[in-house]
Amino acid sequence: MQPNKNKALLIVLLVLSLLFAFSVGVITGNFVDLPLQSSAVKTQSLGINEDQRRSLNQVWEVIHNQYLNQPIDDEILLRGAIRGMMESLDDPYSAYMSPEEFRSQNAPLKGEYTGIGAWVDTLGDYLIIMSPMPDSPAEMAGLKPGDKVVAINGEDMTNLKPVQVLERIFGPAGTKIMISIQREGVDEILQFEMERAVIPIPSIDSEMLEGKIGYIRLFTFGDNSTKEFTNALNAFLDQEAEGIIVDLRNNTGGYVDTAIEITSLFIPTGAVMIEEWGDGSQKEYQATGNPVNTEIPLVILVNEGTASASEITAGALQDLERATLVGTQTFGKGYIQNWVPLRDKNGALRITIARWLTPKGRQIQELGLTPDYQVQITEEDIRNNNDAQLIQAIILLSRTGNK
Repeated sequence: MQPNKNKALLIVLLVLSLLFAFSVGVITGNFVDLPLQSSAVKTQSLGINEDQRRSLNQVWEVIHNQYLNQPIDDEILLRGAIRGMMESLDDPYSAYMSPEEFRSQNAPLKGEYTGIGAWVDTLGDYLIIMSPMPDSPAEMAGLKPGDKVVAINGEDMTNLKPVQVLERIFGPAGTKIMISIQREGVDEILQFEMERAVIPIPSIDSEMLEGKIGYIRLFTFGDNSTKEFTNALNAFLDQEAEGIIVDLRNNTGGYVDTAIEITSLFIPTGAVMIEEWGDGSQKEYQATGNPVNTEIPLVILVNEGTASASEITAGALQDLERATLVGTQTFGKGYIQNWVPLRDKNGALRITIARWLTPKGRQIQELGLTPDYQVQITEEDIRNNNDAQLIQAIILLSRTGNK
């Protein structure tokens, strides 16, 4: 069989939120790393001494009294100071988020966002439209896969990073945006005007494949993901599925709790992950004890875009010998962030609080997970609409079912 084209494309689910440094150090800002939350946050009360306070006040006064371009916006100045403190930590995952960034980056986990509705790729030099979402402003306007965004509202975007271009596409529902597109095979630049809308975000995609194999693609570990995933899994079991494929390719993360819940659907008991703090102390997170099926053969598809919460699920099920991993080495994000909203609606801090390990104590940060079956998707595979990783998963489950 030939898998569905949308599953064969190695797309990145980026349009769902403002992007930040998921892949810092390799491809800074090219992926979405959704917020990971932990119930085990250690805090301490810190203060600033009088000399430090005087220095800060002096800087504030110098800027207000001597800087050329006046008046100074104190709100912008404050946010800049906060951003500078976070950047000084030299941690790619700890950062300051403005109020706008905070709202936008939370949207995917809440089930909707406001924008034009398209899957995009930011891996290259330009923001590329991978596929418009059905019935979205992008689809109705006529955007097509492969379209390259070169300008927005008449402003040249070619000198900006793709993530910066994406940020400019977001905006309130009902507002209009003009996107200039360079399309392969077309000499002139194409112009598309559309109105931003509230776009519902799918958490999963599922279908029954040949051979009674249930396929679930999980896009994110959000608020509704456990419920939607469980419903799909139960539907397959009702249809007497003989194997399950969980596609975590290009799933860049989400809530830790959601990852634990989804992992727990396949195991009866035991640790799902270990949280380790800076002082070396650890805490084990156990399965919920409410499995749906602990025996059905299971294959998980992973790739270099599989990160964070996705690696928690894949790593746990691999450690517990409950699932076979197929694909390529995962990204390797083993740090956990807490999101701390600031007072007076001044945005939020995203700060690294711990690292997580697999049930067997494997370190994931910068290492990733090694699949049991390493399968690359080549340029030829893409041209021929051939998802070699999915095909390998189907072969493995077909063999299991024949035993």
